[in-house]
Amino acid sequence: MNAHLFAPELVLLAGCLLAFCMTLTEARTQTLRLVVLCVGAAFAATSVLCLFAKGTLFYGAYRVDLFSQLVKCVMSIGFTLMLLFGADTKGISVRMRPEYYFFLLTSLLGLTLLSSCVELITLFIALELSSYSLYLLVPMRTPSDGMRAPMEAAIKYLLFGVTASGIMLFGMSWIFGIAGSTYLDQILPTMRTAGSHAAPLVGLLMLFCGMFFKLAVFPFHFWAPDVYQGASNDTTAFIASIPKIVAVAVLARFCSMAYPGEGHVALLLTGLSIASMCYGNLTALVQTDVKRMLGFSGIAHAGYILMGMATLQGWGIATALYYATGYLFMMLAAFLVLCVVSPDGRNLSIKDLNGLSRRSPMLAFVLGVSMFALAGIPPFVGFMGKFMLLTGAWRAGHTALVIIAAINTAIGIYYYLQVVRAVYTEAALHDAEPIVPHAGARMAGICLVGLVLALGIAPESMLQLAREAVQAAW
Repeated sequence: MNAHLFAPELVLLAGCLLAFCMTLTEARTQTLRLVVLCVGAAFAATSVLCLFAKGTLFYGAYRVDLFSQLVKCVMSIGFTLMLLFGADTKGISVRMRPEYYFFLLTSLLGLTLLSSCVELITLFIALELSSYSLYLLVPMRTPSDGMRAPMEAAIKYLLFGVTASGIMLFGMSWIFGIAGSTYLDQILPTMRTAGSHAAPLVGLLMLFCGMFFKLAVFPFHFWAPDVYQGASNDTTAFIASIPKIVAVAVLARFCSMAYPGEGHVALLLTGLSIASMCYGNLTALVQTDVKRMLGFSGIAHAGYILMGMATLQGWGIATALYYATGYLFMMLAAFLVLCVVSPDGRNLSIKDLNGLSRRSPMLAFVLGVSMFALAGIPPFVGFMGKFMLLTGAWRAGHTALVIIAAINTAIGIYYYLQVVRAVYTEAALHDAEPIVPHAGARMAGICLVGLVLALGIAPESMLQLAREAVQAAW
């Protein structure tokens, strides 16, 4: 086996083993964080070095190409930045922190494997590895004042996740029965020749369910607001960002099974896109808890991503991948502020952010950039991503979808700017002390703002790389 093809995964596997050994000792929190941060940095460096690696492993079940490596690069950068600003791991008891970091790394390992899997059984195993680790992270939050939200959120997350996985596994059995193989490259010709017959379509749609759950697409969204609110701020930052881009990558591989003229699949994706955008944005309008608002807005952004998928074209998939990359950095920027501002890891309401610009101008600026980008205001990546998605949907003939998406974008601006107004124009509820971010948070904030701006002002390089990556995958 060519070890360089599996180098990022080997780094993560070594990190998981090291973290497991540290759970057996009385390791201090700072030591744990430093070790995991080193693992994240090594993972990021290895992923960047192996960006253009190509090859197959494990009897063709694991494909290393530009598509999978690009996803790993984005994931690794996002994970490292998340570790930088989550230095204190507020909300997680000291006793549970070794296990917390261990399951965080195993979840990331599962997501990394998922991006390269091109065989249904290995793909399902990687999905479950990442999912069950996340199920265990949610209830690790330290309850306060009789709060039952962490356990309630964990149970909902588990039940909905298991249901989605079961439907997905049933769909895999249909695909295997039709194609006689679990390898995507062998399934693809069979699915293309089957045309619009009922059995292949039903199998493919059930196969989509696992990724719809990860993206929190309507009606697989019920877990998202409760999990966002119930999990700790650091855990929510991970759940809200990194699994999303992997879900887009796997969904892109599944979409390759449907030829561009497949009306039923395109109609389903269009309908789910509209439902997700409308439900997510309208429900987010009335939220006062910031994390819950971001949970509902995440449902809406899943609808925007499905606009690119609904084209069933390589350029549409590439645009969705570009937007998912920008969304990852936008969400991390928002959660950076929540993690630093919250004094004890508790949830913040919009009123808790009143007067933040006077307490910490830097954090206010980072949060403002994040909200403007999520709202789709230029020159940030959110605007360019939405513009490219709308243009692609228009080219594919989805006129009604474009109009509805434009209306939903306008709705989203209202509740995002509510946060900006609280930060810059409202007076603080009480005499609050100034907030001085630690060095890691300052560094992560500068990097995230730079990435959100760079991807919005000069998107050509990332878009071209995404197009080449999708072409390599298809």
